[in-house]
Amino acid sequence: MARIGVFVCHCGSNIANTVDVEQVADIAGQAPDVVFSTDYMFMCSEPGQNLIQEAIREHNLDRVVVAACSPTMHFRTFSGAIQRAGLNPYMLEMANIREQCSWVHADKAVGTDKSVDIVTMAVGKTRWFEPLFPQEIGVTRRALVIGGGIAGIQAALDIADSGVEVVLVERSPSIGGKMAQLDKTFPTLDCSGCILTPRMTEVVQHSNITLHTWSEVQEVRGFVGNFEVDILHKPRYVDATLCTGCGECLARCPWQKIPSEFDEGMGTRPAIYRPFPQAVPNVPVIDAEQCVAIKSLVEDPEREKPKCGVCLKFCPRDAIDFRQQPTVTTEEFGAIVLANGYSLFDPTAYGEYGYGRYPDVITSIQMERLMNAAGPTDGEVRRPSDGKHPRSIVFLACVGSRDERMGRPYCSKICCMYTAKHAIMLKEHDPDVQSYVFYIDVRAGGKGYEEFVRRAQEEYGTCYLRGRVSKVYPEGNHLVVMGEDTLMGMPVRVEADLVVLATGVQPQPDAGDVARILGISYDSYGFINESHPKLNPVESNTAGIFLAGSTIGPKDIPESVSQASAAAAKVLGLLSQPSLLGEAMTALVDRSRCAGCFACEDICPYQAIERVTLGYGRQAAEVNEGLCKGCGLCVSACLGKVITLRGFSDQALLEELNVLLLEPESA
Repeated sequence: MARIGVFVCHCGSNIANTVDVEQVADIAGQAPDVVFSTDYMFMCSEPGQNLIQEAIREHNLDRVVVAACSPTMHFRTFSGAIQRAGLNPYMLEMANIREQCSWVHADKAVGTDKSVDIVTMAVGKTRWFEPLFPQEIGVTRRALVIGGGIAGIQAALDIADSGVEVVLVERSPSIGGKMAQLDKTFPTLDCSGCILTPRMTEVVQHSNITLHTWSEVQEVRGFVGNFEVDILHKPRYVDATLCTGCGECLARCPWQKIPSEFDEGMGTRPAIYRPFPQAVPNVPVIDAEQCVAIKSLVEDPEREKPKCGVCLKFCPRDAIDFRQQPTVTTEEFGAIVLANGYSLFDPTAYGEYGYGRYPDVITSIQMERLMNAAGPTDGEVRRPSDGKHPRSIVFLACVGSRDERMGRPYCSKICCMYTAKHAIMLKEHDPDVQSYVFYIDVRAGGKGYEEFVRRAQEEYGTCYLRGRVSKVYPEGNHLVVMGEDTLMGMPVRVEADLVVLATGVQPQPDAGDVARILGISYDSYGFINESHPKLNPVESNTAGIFLAGSTIGPKDIPESVSQASAAAAKVLGLLSQPSLLGEAMTALVDRSRCAGCFACEDICPYQAIERVTLGYGRQAAEVNEGLCKGCGLCVSACLGKVITLRGFSDQALLEELNVLLLEPESA
């Protein structure tokens, strides 16, 4: 005979406003096997948890139902409470009468009746509960950081400084990310490279960090504490163990006019190149699509000597290897940090702005490269069309942000600030420059941010015009910007020498592929979902995989660094444990009845289904309990109904229905 206790929470007024919690507790107390039932204002508080523990001891309870909010929020809270009172932590059922009841009903009578049904169903389910015990899992004390921008760099350094070995994987030839392209940072206007370069150097010199640039994560297997990762190393065609970074090959390469990706097409580079002078590692990479030597060997693999080969001829260390091939290494890790950053919206979607058609319409990141002393114009802002210094510059805010037409209704968070930064810096470069900013709203939510924007307006004379721009077109030697000033209620026409588009932040183009490789979820835009945006902001929905920076959503540099340190702290907390406890509510396959159709394998989002070979070569499914998260999809997909979910037996679920349909008097 079960001895069940029911505890109904008021949740302040969250539940009590639309649910008569006292009545719910009274009716639940009359259900079969319920020996104690009560209500309390805040059940998750320390006094509330103490109330549950005292009732367990006093009434010898062996099962507990807590009627409160979502189990996602507080299952761990209450399971810990009953465990401290001597019960198995899985002899708990949470009846969600907040999100699934009080928050969706305005009528108190309806909310109360529904809460009674939810609670009494939960009581029926608990009668079939059995103790569950999580599996103990070993831990590999190594961490993988994916992405070498400022967030990935910070996470890697924090973890490595604590004595844990880190592997940092970056797909580009150098670490540094978007921050390496910037000239100065807001609101302090300090040099971006001066902040970033020492950190990049720390990474390559750190004894606990192994750096893999020009590499990508190809596949991830395993589970928290025991990930197995395949890393693809793309050929650099330069032997990094021999190269000294002298730069002789860069200077000698005859193919010098290739558009530079790092300079956003505003400058050029050779076929063998470093993205920027401070690149880490200081080893060049050859662009195989532009290199005549490599293309000649691809066309004729039997060829003894490649065409061209000037870089090889002048390399003092014979570090050039045109026949280098991709390689894949497999490494083991206990935790993973994803910090793969963001990309910028392609403004060609706004045909009315003329980007791509008019050379003097550029993006803000291109403006950064023009302003940078190491940029293509040595820090002088010149018009791409004729090389002259612009005197009138128009900034268009929210290009690819806050625009449902483009599928980007969200705010990119940093555009208002970097536009104000550009207006200030342009005035400092040339006091005769006049800047105009067309904006929707100024959003400057950070320390010193509002003051920074006001400084651009008041001290530097930047003219802010609230309104959208309808068209940009050339007229003589200028561009004409047609817009609207909604504060004045009149159209505006501005002649500009240069138009700068403040492009919004969006996920990396392959963010969905990366999420699928890691087995984590992402939103409709492609940003990675946090486990909980408030309580677990740096954790993914897959245990052991943590998040940092703009992979989650638009962020500025300070926020990205803070989040990276938070992710590093989570990693260290995980890897400091000698072993981990896995999920207890996992799926279980009756292999004796499994037909081996593997419909469960196809639907499992955590790759927890494995194939095992039984007698006579027959194959059956088996659940890897380290990977299983107890979602139950395999149970519903199983054609032979041979998979069960611990804690959700057929008898327990049928009992819930019996209570609802066959015992209405108890409700």
